[in-house]
Amino acid sequence: MQRTLIALVATCFIGAVYAADTPQMPPNPVTVDADGTVHVPAMDIPPSEYLSPEGKAYLAEHLNLLRNPAMLVQPNGIPPFLAGYMKRQKDIYAVDKQDTQIAGVHAFVFTPKGGVVAKNANRVLINLHGGGFQECWPACAELEATPIAALSGIKVVSLDYRQGPKYQFPAASEDVATAYKELLKTYKPENIGIYGCSAGGMLTGMSVAWFQKHGLPRPGAVGIFCAGMTVAAGFGGDANYISMPAGEGRMMFVPPKSTGEAKAPARGGMPYLANADVNDPLVAPATSMEVLAKFPPTLIITGTRGFELSSAVYTHSRLVKAGVEADLHVWEGMFHGFFYNPDVPESRDAYAVIVNFFDRHLGQ
Repeated sequence: MQRTLIALVATCFIGAVYAADTPQMPPNPVTVDADGTVHVPAMDIPPSEYLSPEGKAYLAEHLNLLRNPAMLVQPNGIPPFLAGYMKRQKDIYAVDKQDTQIAGVHAFVFTPKGGVVAKNANRVLINLHGGGFQECWPACAELEATPIAALSGIKVVSLDYRQGPKYQFPAASEDVATAYKELLKTYKPENIGIYGCSAGGMLTGMSVAWFQKHGLPRPGAVGIFCAGMTVAAGFGGDANYISMPAGEGRMMFVPPKSTGEAKAPARGGMPYLANADVNDPLVAPATSMEVLAKFPPTLIITGTRGFELSSAVYTHSRLVKAGVEADLHVWEGMFHGFFYNPDVPESRDAYAVIVNFFDRHLGQ
């Protein structure tokens, strides 16, 4: 009893000292609605202290570039804000690029300058580029394929799949399946990996679901980067309102004013998905546990400022629940498609994760 009394007195003393040393908290300016909607006043979001110096400079550059509409215009499929990263990748990573057709699907084939390394002679990667299902070819294809081909010593086939507004779902899934069937004539399915960023990450998931429906063998491993396997306004979830402004310097999605109403998810303005059912597993595989359970090992990459963060985290949780081997890597302080810039440590770390993941899983 004496020891208990001493401990109680000591605890009270420490609490009193702490209270005395702690400055008074200002009134809480945050308000909360009955349905859980949180109203946050204007606030400052500094760069994360966990970013490298290069990463902090990159974040500032990115946020300021995207506030200039001219940087987003795409002459010949190359947004001006990505042009410099394309040049740097070519300076750093030596690859040969072949313009070709894979069973009638236009493609670029990226091969390391020194040739494919021996362990990858019977392996191949398929890249599905980003761009909202309507743009960024060839820019995103080159940015996603070049470093992986060079660092892995592997052949990467980047597909120029059909996009909106001219084409709509399932045109892109059909193109991926056509090229995949052609590659199966040369490679075993367990030796084929598929990956993509943003729309390409979404299409990677869609393609695996499409393969299931049409009796094609599943690939050895897949990578869903800068994306998840859901379809909503943007990528949906908290990230639309928290990560989007912090990572893109703009608020693209206005929260609904009415409260307590269940609303069907919007399609985010992508013409390619204008007539698609957002609950169709061929469009949003995360809606079906049966489809997810048949997925190969899956790597998911995102950032805390990526507006796809919620979808990526949700997709990972669903895959794990379905019993799939799924790895989730979230880069602190980084934004949508951050690894396009090869000069920051965070991008090089992401490349290493991608290279090691496919090396570990292909052929298993």
